[in-house]
Amino acid sequence: MAQTSKYDLLIIGGGINGAGIARDAAGRGLSVLLVEMNDLASHTSSASTKLIHGGLRYLEHMEFRLVRESLIERERILKIAPHIVWPMRFVLPHDKGLRPKWLLRLGLFFYDNLGGRKLLPATKTVNLREGPHAQTLEDRLVSGFEYSDCWVEDARLVVLNCMDAKERGADIRTHTQCTALSRKNGHWSATLNSDAGEETVSAKTVINAAGPWVDEVLGKAKEGTHKDHVRLVQGSHLIFPKLFDHDEAYIFQNRDNRIIFAVPYEHEYTLVGTTDVLWKEDPAKVAISDAEKQYICDAVNEYLRVDVTPDQAVWDYSGVRPLYDDHKSDNSTVTRDYVFDLDEEQGARVLSIFGGKITTFRKLAEHALEKLELGGEGWTADKPLPGGDFDPMQFDQLVGEFQRQYGWMDERMLRRLLRAYGTRVHKLLDGVTSVSGFGEHLGGDLYARELEYLCEHEFVREADDALWRRSKLGLHLDKDAHAKVAAWFANQESTR
Repeated sequence: MAQTSKYDLLIIGGGINGAGIARDAAGRGLSVLLVEMNDLASHTSSASTKLIHGGLRYLEHMEFRLVRESLIERERILKIAPHIVWPMRFVLPHDKGLRPKWLLRLGLFFYDNLGGRKLLPATKTVNLREGPHAQTLEDRLVSGFEYSDCWVEDARLVVLNCMDAKERGADIRTHTQCTALSRKNGHWSATLNSDAGEETVSAKTVINAAGPWVDEVLGKAKEGTHKDHVRLVQGSHLIFPKLFDHDEAYIFQNRDNRIIFAVPYEHEYTLVGTTDVLWKEDPAKVAISDAEKQYICDAVNEYLRVDVTPDQAVWDYSGVRPLYDDHKSDNSTVTRDYVFDLDEEQGARVLSIFGGKITTFRKLAEHALEKLELGGEGWTADKPLPGGDFDPMQFDQLVGEFQRQYGWMDERMLRRLLRAYGTRVHKLLDGVTSVSGFGEHLGGDLYARELEYLCEHEFVREADDALWRRSKLGLHLDKDAHAKVAAWFANQESTR
């Protein structure tokens, strides 16, 4: 009879919270198993607005602690993952009849000063009737403010945390579902199902980081109970061909007191979102509705000189935010802060995580391990994620260094690779001295060599993993290229 594998921590859920905890715990010397029923970041954590930010609008709800923590984490994450996180300037137009100018100025003063900002430039006023804004925004918009936040490749942030966790000894398993949990002699016995079949493992502690499925997992741990703690709020986004030809993003006030972002995306596009709609169905089936499409277009059309329509969007995506439900607030004001639920019955502990935002994932992981009193001191605040060991304000210099070393490579392709993999490009290019060394050309600047790297190091198993989560090459490649990538993966599967 096979011996049951034993772990200090079993983490259920391969989104940003589970990934962050796995990395932190592995670095503290704990034995860690993380299981994810699909691909890493396949749900909420790849469906964000792609921002590392303090949450300017949370100041209105008096969530000063959350904003301060988020602002502090903003620069920390910029420092440890500068290849996938970079500074971005946001323009907030003043629109008469909405929030008064003095209130916007006051909010941005707090935003600049609550979190000990060091790397990012401060807020400044901006004349919207000059420069590119005059060509982009409607004539009634005369002035506004420009402030700093950061962009993030959200799904890659999850993957890099799992890579680092694995390199520090964690066991990371995708396409593996926890189907049963039971307490036995102060430990958990967990039944896992994967392509390899069924397996039972033992763990001292379970961390329930299942996101939209957190209540479902809690129900397995405590059979017959259903703690209705999570409110699923759908957020949807539309991707348009470039709506403006500059690198700054916009944050637009809406008349329902929500805000809409319009953000430069993948060089050729503009990302617009998001919505707040209660979702009561299967989280795996979330999809943008016609009403959401129209809402996004109506909101952005209040500000842009040229109106957009839903049929102009080239892509869309939706996800559900598993927010902690206080059964009071409406969808747009319910807290984005995280809440822990710790059950210690019979000495076998389960910590369930409700809510949270991508910006505070690292601090959430620290707090989770502190609450469980596991593994000593936190260490993740200044240790780079894989590929992130360079100065966050020196990306162009990094490109120059790599161009000198790999002079045979097209600069645009090299920039894309460095934005994805940072200094790990050295590993991707190991032994390659010309484009021919990249193997089969699959379309655009994608070659088989990169897919091999993704499968070996980044837990990729299917075409969508590579095209839509590890990258957004799915937007840039034509149908023939998509078919070639799918065929490449089918061939890999058949030769296993």
